[in-house]
Amino acid sequence: MSTLRVKAISSLHAEFSVPGDKSISHRAAIIGGLSNGVCEVSNFLPSEDCLNTLKAMRALGANFEIIEELEGYGPTKLRIHGQSMKLKAPEAPIDCGNSGTGMRLLAGLLAGQEFTSELFGDASLSSRPMGRITVPLAEMGAKLETLGDKPGCAPLRIHGSKLKPIDYDMPVASAQVKSAVLLAGLFAEGTTSVTQPSVTRDHTERMFAAFQLSCRTENNKISVPSGQMPESCDIIVPGDISSAAFWLVAAAAMDGSRLLVKDVGLNPTRTAILKVLGRMGAKMTEILHSSTGEPIGNIEIHGAPLKGTTLLPEEIPNLIDEIPVIAVAAALAEGDTHIRNARELRVKETDRITTTVENLRKMGADVEEFEDGMIIHGGKRLKGANIESHGDHRIAMAFAIAGLFAKGETVINGTDCINTSYPGFAHHLDAIRHERTNPEDFNLPVITK
Repeated sequence: MSTLRVKAISSLHAEFSVPGDKSISHRAAIIGGLSNGVCEVSNFLPSEDCLNTLKAMRALGANFEIIEELEGYGPTKLRIHGQSMKLKAPEAPIDCGNSGTGMRLLAGLLAGQEFTSELFGDASLSSRPMGRITVPLAEMGAKLETLGDKPGCAPLRIHGSKLKPIDYDMPVASAQVKSAVLLAGLFAEGTTSVTQPSVTRDHTERMFAAFQLSCRTENNKISVPSGQMPESCDIIVPGDISSAAFWLVAAAAMDGSRLLVKDVGLNPTRTAILKVLGRMGAKMTEILHSSTGEPIGNIEIHGAPLKGTTLLPEEIPNLIDEIPVIAVAAALAEGDTHIRNARELRVKETDRITTTVENLRKMGADVEEFEDGMIIHGGKRLKGANIESHGDHRIAMAFAIAGLFAKGETVINGTDCINTSYPGFAHHLDAIRHERTNPEDFNLPVITK
């Protein structure tokens, strides 16, 4: 079991890029594999989660070639050979690893095929609820079995069926559920619609547009007609703002710091973290390079004394991945921070409410836990502690950031899980920890094939 050891730093002056966006990389692998030709994908995220989705599509017939790869991890630039919407039956069950996104999107894709398939994952993924996708997919006529030890959990056995379109009202805002239903809708006979209770990540809709798939959004209702062919195209994946969030918090909480995160995704459904840090007192500038498809640009942030804030209910769906590190920012701020309406955190890789609260308390923070969130009474000096990640990548990274501000040494146990979303995190942490300022010190080693 790997560990990270972190001590407090006195300054942070850096500029670098984070690896590609996880959500967009998943979708590029899937929709590129459905397209009618060859797609070149640049800045693909070579994390375990995205590689499992890429391998799943290869098992379904969509092969790929590696052009460049991140040393020790996997491809960052590749060519995907689309199969013109005609996938083949896999020879074995498909391993989704730790990825809820991969499993849920692939389930939507496989529901309308002419063959039987099976999706499985690790112990963490096998404990997460799948009913939120099996219910709408069953309404479309799909035949799905949940084979897990816990009711309604993976492995999933999917008996491909002829699908009918539905108009689905999602009970809980979820981009994964929305995307699973829309992908299934491509194989249904008619127009499938999903109405979301609040705005969620719109990467699927933007990716559909890039591949010239008709997809209409009206208020919170998204509709896709069947009978379409994705037109192959090249995709540039922006840096992942959910990965950048860890460094943004570190810089925001350190008075006098300066951080420039380059070529990061600035999709409006993903930038709630910037609004929260702005309310807490961070000084930020966004510089947009490209606004076609996925907006890409730079974020410059200068640290200042932070103050507590309240996360708004409508912000929660688009902050769900960032809440553990926001909680760390809250512990470093003066005053109270209220995080409620976030019950969804209890069914992520871990129960992120309990793990965040327990680890903050270990470090000396004053935190109240509720069924749907927490209140953090900030301003107490954090102290180094022995932290358990519980196999959750975002918990591991959030408390590595906390360690940069704590008195003494912080040891985070079980950090292999970080590779599910952020290959190279340890390299960037090492450069920050040693207070390096040369951008070249942050470069990750890429090999050209």
